[in-house]
Amino acid sequence: MDVEVLVGEARERELQPMPARERIVAGATAIAFLCAAGVAAAVIPPNRSFEPLTCIGLVALLCVARRVTFEIGNNFATSDQLAFIPMLFLAPIEVVPLLAACGYILARLPDFVRGQAHTDRWLYTLGDAWHSIGAVAVIAALAPGPPTAAHLPVYVLALLGQVGVMAALAVTTDYLVHRTSPLEAMWLAIWACRIDALLTPIAYMVAAVGERQPAAVLAVAPVLALLQVFSSERRDRIAAALELNQAYRGTVMVLSDVVEAEDNYTASHCRSVVELASAVADDLGLSSTTKQELEIAALLHDVGKIAIPNEILNKPAKLTDVEFDLMKTHTVEGQALLDRVGGRLARVGEIVRSCHERWDGRGYPDGLAGDEIPVAARIVFCCDAYSAMTTDRPYRRAMTMDGALQELRENSGTQFEPRVVESLERVVHSLDPSVDAPYADALRAVLIGSAASLAPAELPA
Repeated sequence: MDVEVLVGEARERELQPMPARERIVAGATAIAFLCAAGVAAAVIPPNRSFEPLTCIGLVALLCVARRVTFEIGNNFATSDQLAFIPMLFLAPIEVVPLLAACGYILARLPDFVRGQAHTDRWLYTLGDAWHSIGAVAVIAALAPGPPTAAHLPVYVLALLGQVGVMAALAVTTDYLVHRTSPLEAMWLAIWACRIDALLTPIAYMVAAVGERQPAAVLAVAPVLALLQVFSSERRDRIAAALELNQAYRGTVMVLSDVVEAEDNYTASHCRSVVELASAVADDLGLSSTTKQELEIAALLHDVGKIAIPNEILNKPAKLTDVEFDLMKTHTVEGQALLDRVGGRLARVGEIVRSCHERWDGRGYPDGLAGDEIPVAARIVFCCDAYSAMTTDRPYRRAMTMDGALQELRENSGTQFEPRVVESLERVVHSLDPSVDAPYADALRAVLIGSAASLAPAELPA
């Protein structure tokens, strides 16, 4: 799924109360952090005296740095490393986790006050401070004194400890709460950790100077200001992308309504194809981006029929050769219509154009064969055929499920892609034939999409 889509979903969740499972995960993470921070404060020997003004200043700086955020999928990255590293060396090491938690809570208060986040989300704020435990443990054990070049390997190890805890927490939380695949969650976590890694050298240099002159930590202010500019520009780009996605969704809804108004059979048939194609995509392990385009193509694969005369569409008998030649133009008409919309729907239009291409190359309109046919089009073609065979038409009765599957098997390798036929057969046997998926559910699946995956959009070997 596109990162912008994940960001949009994350923004919507921010405004909603946590579901029970998410509240349990976030609450358990917060309680575990408080326990770990308490143990650190009690067990780690003090390495410097507690100076209230210094600690208050460091918490305030961390609060400001935490507000500079970069949204990344379900998660986000911040610039707090610029303040957290100086805190490691200017505040008593044993209380750094608690100070970090205070800074994070203060940074979130404006969001709660302005209604930009539901108050349930404060639980995540404590969990976000978990990364401090890894760095504190390494520094306290191996280099509790002032920062020096001799301890560079220790600082690298501390960064790895910090990043490791943060990545493990992000992957676990995303899987337990959002069912995000560990691979994708790890990719997003690495993206966020990359920002921390790039800011760490600057932060260590500031900390080294700040050990002698605490006011030197304010040198990070220009860097934070620059990062805030980049953050604002990124938010604006994501907002524009989300607005464009919303426009595409509206276009899909309008086109599906037009199809339904033009031909009731085509509308119900398309809904059936959406359900089957979506299930086949899951069975074959396609990426969620490909699956989303597949679902839209399945819903709109017959949209070009609005250019076909109703006398042909609703003819209660078999079509003549001339009529069938005219009917075959609906794939090209469908692509032309979606091309005029442009953007993502133009890519869907390529699938729509190829939805009647045969595996052996004897289909239309371009005579594509085998892997030349987009994988989504191969799936729609097979699901389209099954749905058509199992639906009553004015000129024939519907075939049974077994009869339709037998027909697909007999044409596997010539008309249809063999792996798609095998997958559809598994899907059909797993579906409850007495349940007709509501149109709203099918459309929701198309317009919202499912769990993200950044794997290549292709059939598994």
